[in-house]
Amino acid sequence: MINIAKPQIGEEEKKAVLEVLESGMIAQGPRVKAFEDAFAAMCGVKHAIATTSGTTALHVAMLAAGIGEGDEVITSPFTFIASANCILFVGARPVFVDIDPATYNLDPALVEAAITPRTKAILPVHLFGLSCDMDPLMAIAEKHGLVMIEDACQSHGAIYKGKRVGSFGIGAFSFYPTKNMTSAEGGMITTNDDAIDEKCRVIRQHGMRRRYYHDELGFNFRMTDVHAAIGLEQLKKLENRNLQRRVNAGFLNEHLKGVILPCEDPGYTHVYHQYTVRVTGGRRDGLRAYLQENGVGSEIYYPVPVHQQSFYTGDLGYRISLPEAERAAREVLSLPVHPALSQADLETIVDKVNEFTFH
Repeated sequence: MINIAKPQIGEEEKKAVLEVLESGMIAQGPRVKAFEDAFAAMCGVKHAIATTSGTTALHVAMLAAGIGEGDEVITSPFTFIASANCILFVGARPVFVDIDPATYNLDPALVEAAITPRTKAILPVHLFGLSCDMDPLMAIAEKHGLVMIEDACQSHGAIYKGKRVGSFGIGAFSFYPTKNMTSAEGGMITTNDDAIDEKCRVIRQHGMRRRYYHDELGFNFRMTDVHAAIGLEQLKKLENRNLQRRVNAGFLNEHLKGVILPCEDPGYTHVYHQYTVRVTGGRRDGLRAYLQENGVGSEIYYPVPVHQQSFYTGDLGYRISLPEAERAAREVLSLPVHPALSQADLETIVDKVNEFTFH
């Protein structure tokens, strides 16, 4: 089976973990600080704050930005549910705006109409490794005095008009095993704001500014040095692995037939966390089954938009129609694109997709 994702852990990561274990500094320590500094440099920001996951990175970012009870946050319905749940965690309410059908990202043209007196922030999701269209989103945020929180959990190293994602507002990244880089599990917040940096660090560690003096309610969202050691080695390999993802995506773009290919306009550098095609005419599920039968893994990200999840329609009472997100959920299919693919794997993926689409 050609897997949809394949985490690549090398001897460098294993050696780094053993060094941490032998050092006795296992909890949040010097490796976490080194990882934060290196990740901030990669993103082109002043600060990076390591956490236990992408979800906790988003949660802490919300709290640090002062978002709370009664506030509204505009975001995408076509994403992993954590993007929206983190808004709920702080007592605010997600306001869903439909997506651009070409990019699957939040449609900037629809955002301003969703702003109300309760709106506190915009949370765009850089989905599948492609940056959102940040210029109009930043202009809207500035015009209305809104916080910008970027969900960059799928887009490590992606670029928009010369800037890395995570450098426009407060960024949040995930290091889950299937991401472009991993720390086994973990997350990172990025910011240029000194006050946000300080607030995130306090929230991450039980509300402490100095040991055993608790100034506010906080959490234990600290990354261990074991995870940071893996993350540091993975970060060193990120650029080359992203390049290989782009090479693999280029081959698929050139040879796949009968499906709608991913979008990458000038000024964007897609890092292909997922290589997602659109399969029209009600054939998506048939293609997925055919690929499975022929040894090619694939996945649907995401089969149900957030606003149609049972918790949102039931407990939260969402009754809205977002046709582009709903259509994407019926038509998208992600194919393997990860750096561990061989040329033979890529040719098999192309052959099997094209066999199905030409039938």
